[in-house]
Amino acid sequence: MTTTDIRTAQTTKTRPIASAAATAGGHLSSRWASLAAVVLAVAWTIPTFGLLITSIRPEAEIKSSGWWTFFTNPSFSLENYQAVLGGRGSDNISPSFVNSLVITVPAVLAPLLLAALAAYAFAWMDFRGRNVLFVAIFALQVVPIQVTLIPLLTLYVDLGISGTYWAVWLSHTMFALPLAVFLLHNFMREIPRELIEAARVDGAGHVTIFFRLMLPMLTPAIAAFGIYQFLWVWNDLLVALTFAGSSKNVAPMTVALFNLTGTRGSSWHLLSAGAFVSIIVPVIVFVALQRYFVRGLLAGSVKG
Repeated sequence: MTTTDIRTAQTTKTRPIASAAATAGGHLSSRWASLAAVVLAVAWTIPTFGLLITSIRPEAEIKSSGWWTFFTNPSFSLENYQAVLGGRGSDNISPSFVNSLVITVPAVLAPLLLAALAAYAFAWMDFRGRNVLFVAIFALQVVPIQVTLIPLLTLYVDLGISGTYWAVWLSHTMFALPLAVFLLHNFMREIPRELIEAARVDGAGHVTIFFRLMLPMLTPAIAAFGIYQFLWVWNDLLVALTFAGSSKNVAPMTVALFNLTGTRGSSWHLLSAGAFVSIIVPVIVFVALQRYFVRGLLAGSVKG
């Protein structure tokens, strides 16, 4: 047996060992990743679970002991939810819940529609100054929202729409457009040019291409940005407090909870119930759109 044959035999024997070691290392890293995911999930879930337990406990027990004592001395009460959903005076946040829906839905749909149209124009239409205008829109993302509040509030007062839904809708739409245009534009640029050219050969114009070709393939990007925009608008306090004020006719739930915190800082039973009510809708929307997002991702995929 030559030296070459000996080395070949040794290499052949070593490969299964190296392969087994790599497989064992992969399983070990997978277990650590799973353990880290479980720890993070528990760390995120415990505060929400504690909020839920606090919201169904009587006021006296909330003020005298922590929520974890519920397991040793369980007691239920729906008075907190009755107070925040059907009570009288400033404790009732039901009108603010409706206001949040009225504010959030248009504030999500409007920037999505405008951004999709603008992204298509930047991606597939040639016009003078396109690149400069796109860079300018992208640069608007670095402008802090706080810098624009006073000028916008002054403008809304001059127009007579301060303290109305229009002020909040316009503000959220303007603040969301730069990021939405940037994300949708980058997604559109990944679509093969051959598809656009084939549609034009068949006689399709820009309107037909956008609504019948682009929108179905934009489903994953639209769903993703829709989730983030919905969560942002629903949980927003700064914009709503600045442009809607504390009027119950316009103020969303975040403003109602803020006022409840300021006037009844010791009423944790009402705050916990109101906060948990405000969580329900974002959770439902996120779960529903997440499934829709996955389906849209599979349906809108394009093989280059």
